[in-house]
Amino acid sequence: MGGRRQHFAGHAVFITGASSGIGAALAREFAREGGDVALAAEIEKTGRRAVVIPCDVTRDGDLERAADRARAAFGKLDVVVANAGFGVSGMLETLSLDDYRRQLETNVFGVLRTVYATLEYLKKTRGRLVLIGSVSGHVGVPGSSAYSMSKFAVHGLAASLGHELAPYGVAVTLISPGFVESEIRQVDNRGVWRAEAPRRPIPPSMVMATPRAARQIVGAVAGRRREVVITGFGKTAVFFQRHLPGLLAVIIRRFGIKGRREPR
Repeated sequence: MGGRRQHFAGHAVFITGASSGIGAALAREFAREGGDVALAAEIEKTGRRAVVIPCDVTRDGDLERAADRARAAFGKLDVVVANAGFGVSGMLETLSLDDYRRQLETNVFGVLRTVYATLEYLKKTRGRLVLIGSVSGHVGVPGSSAYSMSKFAVHGLAASLGHELAPYGVAVTLISPGFVESEIRQVDNRGVWRAEAPRRPIPPSMVMATPRAARQIVGAVAGRRREVVITGFGKTAVFFQRHLPGLLAVIIRRFGIKGRREPR
C-alpha cells in the first residue's frame, strides 16, 4: 500500500448484502483499508481474509449463525454494515399490503435482525454500526411510498440507536445515498432480479460511480460520522426537505418527479 495509512487495519467487518452493488463495493473498499471482511467472496484477492456466508436477512436465525461464523473466523467484529435491501416501487393503488410487508421485512426487520445478531460483539470492541438508508428516507416522491417508508424507518432507528449505544462506545452511522450505480433497479417488487432495468429518467452525470460512493462511505465510518448523504443531488434534496419543504413539494409536483419503475 506504499505506506498509506489503512483506517481499518486489523478490523473485522461484517456486511449484509455484499454480493453486488454498494455492498460489494464496500467490501472491496474495507479490504483496501486493511479490514478482514465477512460476506464478500472476491475480497481474498486483495490479501485480506474473507468469509463467505450464505444469509437471508428475512429468515429468523440466519443472521445469528452468520455473525457467529464471522466472529469465530476473525475473533471479533469491529464494524457491522446493515446493507441488504431492495426497493418496491409503484403507486399506492397498484400495491397490496403484501408488497408493503415484503418491503419492510427486508429493509426494516432485516436491519433489526442484523443489529440484534451483532450488538454484543460490537459492544465488546466499542465498534461501529452502519445502517444503509437512502435519500428516500428523507424525501418522499410519488411511486416510492413503500421504499420511502422503509428508509424513513431506518433513519429513525439510526437516530435512536445513536443515543442508546453511545454509552457503550458504539458509533452509529446512517448512510443516505442518492443516485448511485447499483443493481437495485433490476430487482422487481418480489425481490427477483431482472436482466433489464427500466430506463433511468435522470442524466448519467447525476449518478455516482459505486467505487466512489464506497470510498465516501468508508471514510464516514472511519470518522464515526453520525450521518452522511452521498451525491451532490442527494445533499441538495435533503437540504431542501429540511429547510424549504414547501418549495421542494412544488418542484416535485411541477416537474412530475416520480420513483423508479418496476422492472419486468
